[in-house]
Amino acid sequence: MSKVAVVYWSGTGNTEQMAMLVAAGAEEAGAEVTTMTANQFSAAAMTSYDAVAFGCPAMGAEELEDGEFAPMFADCEKALSDKKIALFGSYGWGDGEWMRTWEETCRAAGAVLACDSVICCGAPEGEDEDRCRKLGAALA
Repeated sequence: MSKVAVVYWSGTGNTEQMAMLVAAGAEEAGAEVTTMTANQFSAAAMTSYDAVAFGCPAMGAEELEDGEFAPMFADCEKALSDKKIALFGSYGWGDGEWMRTWEETCRAAGAVLACDSVICCGAPEGEDEDRCRKLGAALA
């Protein structure tokens, strides 16, 4: 059984809803899942998991939340080499630039993206819910 961490930051609750769907998908696929907020996770914890899903909404000018999530993720970057990860998050404007930039950062750090990232405008509904569960299953 693989161990999967689902780590997220959510301001409005949309990315938190996505995180719960990701966790459910990983559990349904047989993984042991731990779900936590960004302030509960660190680079030191990366070795405890076979895979990690990171979730953060687009903030400001399409960037990661800079108070809690971005510092935690910057710390984790040095531990991403050859690590199986997946990315998800919600947005309310823009075209997903923050996710494309985030994916590039992860690839440059040597991370293995397990599947396509999932973004949704606002709260996850319908197909977005299915995509979140599939993201979790891809990590299991």
